[in-house]
Amino acid sequence: MSDLTYAKAIILGVLQGLTEFLPVSSSGHLAIAQRHLGLAPDDPTMLRLDVMTHVGTVAAVVVIFFPTFRRYTRRLLRELERNGPRPRYALRIACLGFVATAVTATIGLGFKEPLLAAFGKPTWIGWGLIATGVLLAGTKFVKRGRRGWGRFTWWHAALIGLMQGLAILPGISRSGATICVASFCGLRRRWAAEFSFFIAVPAILGAAVLELGETLSRSNEGAPVTAWGPTLVGSGVAFVAGLVALRILLTTVQRGRLHYFALYCWVVGSLTISGVL
Repeated sequence: MSDLTYAKAIILGVLQGLTEFLPVSSSGHLAIAQRHLGLAPDDPTMLRLDVMTHVGTVAAVVVIFFPTFRRYTRRLLRELERNGPRPRYALRIACLGFVATAVTATIGLGFKEPLLAAFGKPTWIGWGLIATGVLLAGTKFVKRGRRGWGRFTWWHAALIGLMQGLAILPGISRSGATICVASFCGLRRRWAAEFSFFIAVPAILGAAVLELGETLSRSNEGAPVTAWGPTLVGSGVAFVAGLVALRILLTTVQRGRLHYFALYCWVVGSLTISGVL
C-alpha cells in the first residue's frame, strides 16, 4: 500500500497542477516523483489521488477559460437556430473538436496498455521529454500563424488529436504537443492554445473516469482505499497550481516563447536517461 502523507500529496499536487499545463510533461514528472517518494502508481490510493488531481486541473481550465467557453456556447446556440448567424464558426470548432477527441480516444483505448507500460521505464520517460523539447524548440523557427477557423481543416484537428493521444506516453507533454502542432499547422497563437484546452477537458475527464473505474475495481477486489485527507488536499493544491501554470502558459504562447521550455526538457530528459533522476 502506498504511504500517502499530506506532504507527499502536496508535492504531487503541485507537480500535477504545474506540469499538466506547462509544456514539460506531467506524466513524466509524476512518474519520477512517485518513484523517489516510494509510492506505487498502481496502488488504489494513488489511483484515486491521480483522479482527484486531474479533477483539480480540469477545474482550473474551466475557471480560466470560463468567459471563452460561455461566449462560444452562446454563439453555438445561436448558430443552431434555423436562421442562426453565418459563418458558423462555433459549430465548425465543435466538429473539429469532436474529430480531435475521437482520434485521442481511439489511441487511448486501443493502445492504453503498451503506452502505460512505459511508465516503469525511465529511459522512455527521458526520451519522451527530449522529444517534447524538440517540438518546443521547433516553434522558434515557424512563422507566426495566420490561419483562422475557416482554413483549419479536419486533418489538422486529427493530427492534433493524434498528438494528444500520444501524450499518454510519459515525457510527452499534452499541452506542449497539441499547441506546438496547432502552431505548425499555422493556427493563430491564441486559438492554438484555446483549441488545445477545448479538447483537453474531455481527454482529462475521460482519463480520470478510466482511472476511477480502475480504483473501484481494485477496491472491490479487497484492496483498501485510504488517505482521503491527503487526496483532497492534493486535489486543491493541483487546482491552485494549475491556475498559476495556465496563466504562465497563455502568456508564453502569446509572446511566442514556448521554445524557452525546450532546454529544461532536454536537461531533465538527459538526467533521467543517465539514471541521475
